[in-house]
Amino acid sequence: MIDAQEAVALAHREEWARVVAALTRRFGDLDIAEEAAAEAFATAVERWPADGVPPNPGAWLTTTATRKAIDRIRRENKRDDKQKEAQMACDPPEPLGVIDDDRLRLIFTCCHPALAMESRLALTLRMVGGLTVPEIARAFLVNEGAVGQRITRAKAKIKAARIPYRVPSAEDLPTRVTGVLAALFLVFNEGYLATGPDTDPVRQDLTTEAIRLTRLIHALLPDDGEVTGLLALMLLTEARRPARVSNGELVALDEQDRGAWDTALIAEGHRLVRERLASGVAPGRYQVLAAINAVHTSARDIRDTDWSQILALYDQFVRLDPSPIVALNRAIALAELDGPEVALAAVDRVADRLAGYHPFHVTRADLLRRLGRSQESRAAYDRAIELADNTAETACLIRRRDQLR
Repeated sequence: MIDAQEAVALAHREEWARVVAALTRRFGDLDIAEEAAAEAFATAVERWPADGVPPNPGAWLTTTATRKAIDRIRRENKRDDKQKEAQMACDPPEPLGVIDDDRLRLIFTCCHPALAMESRLALTLRMVGGLTVPEIARAFLVNEGAVGQRITRAKAKIKAARIPYRVPSAEDLPTRVTGVLAALFLVFNEGYLATGPDTDPVRQDLTTEAIRLTRLIHALLPDDGEVTGLLALMLLTEARRPARVSNGELVALDEQDRGAWDTALIAEGHRLVRERLASGVAPGRYQVLAAINAVHTSARDIRDTDWSQILALYDQFVRLDPSPIVALNRAIALAELDGPEVALAAVDRVADRLAGYHPFHVTRADLLRRLGRSQESRAAYDRAIELADNTAETACLIRRRDQLR
């Protein structure tokens, strides 16, 4: 049986977005919703150890947060307008509309097209994904101050432009789905390789929730190729999760026990990829990434991998996104076809733009190791270890470095 402190932590992970969504819908103010939810969880920390965990923690938190929000509204000076908003808490909730999931509805609300894309993503990851500011900063490869400013700007824009917190209609979805998919992709990535120092190396709660929400979007927009592509990508990546960590150490793709992969998820992911290929429509970034993962998960052994097909897909990806990170990933496939020396030259061409990105140093260290340049490889591993945040990955890098002669 879990104690009260564990119950609060579990409720925070599972109920935070639902409580914030419910209060935002009723009061139309994200700041009020967030602060009232925070006060409700603080009250739970104080009362649950003494009173016991309530039979329905989610309902208790929502009720407590609603009361906190009403108290705050009543304390403010603008009584007429604010009391009308407070009265809304006693009225029946508005129809759910096309989206009947609280968390997904709040994601679409945060991804309003009036907000800059970077602000949409930061706000969504904080309010809905539950990621901390440091985790969001690592996802965007920026400092924490920049993330805080993006969230503040987003909230200020919402107030200044009087952007309504209404239930998104079916017509709203296509204009907002790009930001929603980007946010869910970042949430999934944080779960796939968690960056928090005190978290598990793989956070299944985040990957599972990202997949659940993407399935809901796919049901709403079944003909959207990028929605299908993202769902396929997540499924094929999640299928490998059982083999990714062993004895506290991250296991690289070439060392994983492929017999431990989830064959049902792989079959579903492959079906979705084939479905998009059959459509004849030019693929977007998520569809290409899903196709790359389909090739990897089709191989029974790393030696059976069709690297020429993977390289061709990366060539297609580069045309969609000529970023240094895509170039880095392409170089990994290039190494399998043209050798580590050619790949190393490609990696070094993006060195100035990826100096603080630890996978750059991991890739470089592995290529140098294959070329027998042990001293340089060790230095690259040292830099990767210094930058890495995931404990299991750090353990893997230390082992690889220490194996060098």
